[in-house]
Amino acid sequence: QVQLVESGGGLVQAGRSLTLSCAASGSIWSIKDMNWYRQAPGKQRELVAVIDSDGGTDYADSVKGRFAISRDNSKNMVYLQMDSLKPEDTAVYYCNADVAPNSDYRFHNYWGQGTQVTVTS
Repeated sequence: QVQLVESGGGLVQAGRSLTLSCAASGSIWSIKDMNWYRQAPGKQRELVAVIDSDGGTDYADSVKGRFAISRDNSKNMVYLQMDSLKPEDTAVYYCNADVAPNSDYRFHNYWGQGTQVTVTS
């Protein structure tokens, strides 16, 4: 079994920064893409940032230039550095990853439980 656990959420004023972390643990052989999603109240969950196993990244237009995703493959961790936060960034942020639990390289998609980020104006 694979677990993803996010941390680092909280309450912050607009314009400030916050860094989210996500630790993957359990039966892990390989991890492909590691992603951050978010879901604001009354809205659909949306993809915020993606990082592949080689470090290639992609971002939602709404966060480009403000957010940076990174990963530490040796620790099975992914991070989301969020700068210049806006009230519209308020949401529950979820970590997501494609993980192969063993050497058969059959990847499964896993989610964390989410961490709340609240940005006040």
